[in-house]
Amino acid sequence: MTARRLVPLALFVAFWAPAHAQDSRKVTEPVAPPSCTVLTAGGAVDDTARIQSAIDQCPAGRAVRLSGSNEKQRFVAGPLALRSGVSLLVDTGATLQASSNPKLYDRGAGTCGTIDNQGRGCKPFITIDNAKGSGIYGEGVIDGQGGHVVDGGTESWWQLARRAQKEDARQNVPRLIEVTNAQNITLHKITLRNSPNFHVTLNKVDGFTAWGMRIDTPATARNTDGIDPISSRNVTIAYSHIRTGDDNVAVKAGNNGPTENISIVHNRFYSGHGMSIGSETNGGVRNVLVDDLSMDGTTSGLRIKSDVSRGGVVDRVSYRNVCLRDVKTPIDISTRYARDAQGTQVPVFTNIDFDDVHSVSPGRVVVQGYDEQHPVLAHLRDVSITGKADRKIEFARLTGDAISSSDTSNCASRFVPFPESAAVSTRPQLTQDQARQFSYGEVLKYVGVAGKETVDPWDPLNDPLAKGAVFTPDYIVDKAAKADGVRTFNTVQEAVSRAVLDSASKRLYILLKPGVYPELVYVPASAAPITLYGEGKDAAATRITARLEASMTGAAYDAVAGPQFARAAPAVQAMYATIKDRAQIGTFGTQTVWTQNNGFQARNLTFENGYNKDTGNARAEELPNINNVHHQALALSVDSADKAQFENIRLIGFQDTLYLKSPQIGSTVRSFFNKSYIEGDVDFIFGDSTAYFYQTEIRTLGDRGVSYTAAPNTYLKTKYGFVFDNCRFTHEGKKTGDFYLLRQWFASSRCTPYAPLALDGYSCTYGPVNVYKAPTGTVARVSLEAVGKMVVLNSRIGAHINRQHPWADWNKKGTISFRPAQYNSDDHWNNLIKAGIDPVKDLGYSTPPSPPEVFLGEFNNSDE
Repeated sequence: MTARRLVPLALFVAFWAPAHAQDSRKVTEPVAPPSCTVLTAGGAVDDTARIQSAIDQCPAGRAVRLSGSNEKQRFVAGPLALRSGVSLLVDTGATLQASSNPKLYDRGAGTCGTIDNQGRGCKPFITIDNAKGSGIYGEGVIDGQGGHVVDGGTESWWQLARRAQKEDARQNVPRLIEVTNAQNITLHKITLRNSPNFHVTLNKVDGFTAWGMRIDTPATARNTDGIDPISSRNVTIAYSHIRTGDDNVAVKAGNNGPTENISIVHNRFYSGHGMSIGSETNGGVRNVLVDDLSMDGTTSGLRIKSDVSRGGVVDRVSYRNVCLRDVKTPIDISTRYARDAQGTQVPVFTNIDFDDVHSVSPGRVVVQGYDEQHPVLAHLRDVSITGKADRKIEFARLTGDAISSSDTSNCASRFVPFPESAAVSTRPQLTQDQARQFSYGEVLKYVGVAGKETVDPWDPLNDPLAKGAVFTPDYIVDKAAKADGVRTFNTVQEAVSRAVLDSASKRLYILLKPGVYPELVYVPASAAPITLYGEGKDAAATRITARLEASMTGAAYDAVAGPQFARAAPAVQAMYATIKDRAQIGTFGTQTVWTQNNGFQARNLTFENGYNKDTGNARAEELPNINNVHHQALALSVDSADKAQFENIRLIGFQDTLYLKSPQIGSTVRSFFNKSYIEGDVDFIFGDSTAYFYQTEIRTLGDRGVSYTAAPNTYLKTKYGFVFDNCRFTHEGKKTGDFYLLRQWFASSRCTPYAPLALDGYSCTYGPVNVYKAPTGTVARVSLEAVGKMVVLNSRIGAHINRQHPWADWNKKGTISFRPAQYNSDDHWNNLIKAGIDPVKDLGYSTPPSPPEVFLGEFNNSDE
């Protein structure tokens, strides 16, 4: 083993040659060429032939324009090729969407959309090959649909890439834009997003300008480099914003020759792996300028990486005026990128210049040369990394200043949010580390008072219920049998009442024979843990159903339900008594099945609220149900019951199908739904407790014009709200209207402080109670802290869900009940301040949580 010597960071006496590094061209902001033809979206499933024909017929010096006039236009196409001198112009409001059909991209071996040991089985979406003076312009969007389930498959392009990583294989997925053997190519102001693989690759290109671009792809999307110049020269990347799942920019040089004269200036990087050179450097990289760069949240910062399998000379690299924040390794230079690499191509990194480089948060410095004969040669001037020094420096000769551990920068104003636009999705993506915090085992182990939760590990998948165990019933419900009132019953509620009276110390099992049970079922907290289960061929074979709705009077409810509960156990009658004397029973009196029973279980059953099921739940003003009304109508209420477990159940309703309630504000209980089905149209999964939905279908019904799947009102300090993992969000087929994953329930509020109303003298300020008497009112802490939390992981999201904004505001801006969607604790804090509510003085908070706490997020989902 070769001995390694740690070289202290000090002033070395070494030869130093200043770097002269940049694009040799004089580059100014590009101007889009005039159009040769204008295409409007015609609604065709496949626009490939139409767009390609327009490109083929367009004269050099002109552009095919995809119009975004009047309204947002979507063009869907398979692989396209730009000819020499011909450009593509995508208007603001227009989206060119890559088809998700792998057959269209296949190179002939039938491997596109599969995993093997080769990779590269797919053609890119847009090819610019042997062309001169071509480009892509406009402020529209090119969307690679990397998160969309590929046609005929079960995985998205990104999920395919993750599986390839786990199997130590290669994914066959398309790149978004590939430029080869070309000259003077331009990308200007275009937004690229959701690429299945690399966004832009250049190979043997002389003259390339990327100016004012946005690249926007989730941090979890594997191998989605932003821009990769490979064996190319005279490249400028300027004034662009890049967040992605791999290298933001990676300068490489392979077997096709050197990469040289590169300017990367005035850019902003967000999630990604940083400003990289390598890992292929065997062709030689030289004359690279990185100037005026901010990086916020990348894993690495200024990175040079290679190894003996692909190493070469990297020379004259100049980093100037760079600001970094929340970057794990701000300076990351390694000649041993792949530790098991074999070969004789030793990486040599020389004349690396760091000038005015600052990390305002702590991070590592790695400078790792190959050996004493091949050290890293670098010069530092005015470099700082805040916090305790964490350095790994070996085989390096560093001259100039020592790295300061205090912030010597003026970087504070350099970190700006990613520039969202109407064309860019507002879909917060979790990092892998964040996603681990929402795993099944992690979420379900916390119960009780928020901030002081009890750790009580719970594994319902290991319960006999989930394993399909055959139970010996304590009670049997059979409509056709002769009831004895002891073990055999004709109604479910009679069996439950008997279980309550028997006061067993063990779990009690109630078997429901197949059939329809038109009744209410109330399970009180005082009962031993109860399991209801059906033995039918599926959950639909055994159905408990009723037709209560929120506007029903207490007297009408008593007339319907009174006879059923006349002989019920006292604890059951007490539940009934809380509803019968109300003027109207309200939402929380409508449930068909109501359980307060800790440890309650149900398997292979259907719970239905049949209100409006014979007519549909359409809005009252619309045909064919012009006289139809709609109200809240619960199928199931899990009320203060901990460890409530549901296996293969069906919940049928429209508005407010499932309600999940904590015992009190600021204290939570847990529910688990596995291999189940839940349907509804508005807020049909709602409440403030912790619930985990696994391998479950969530179906939106299409009668209503606006639909929200969930409406959690999770308390601010409760760790978890609703988590959906490996679920499917489906639709019955109607796709008109606006459909969303969630709106955060602004519980109990009477007015909004978050936006003004068109009303003279209107105000809504913080106060002790929720009250409103026009034009003024107050909003209480209980509403402000009902923030609503929901995360969706590893799931398939149907085409009915709004792609750009699946997380909706609570009602429209300008209405009395409006509240904007809040993605994390920073949003909550900032919204309070904007509303004139001081989080410190009014609410007694100290500082915002750091890092921000997740309220809403996605991870590794696929769009249908």
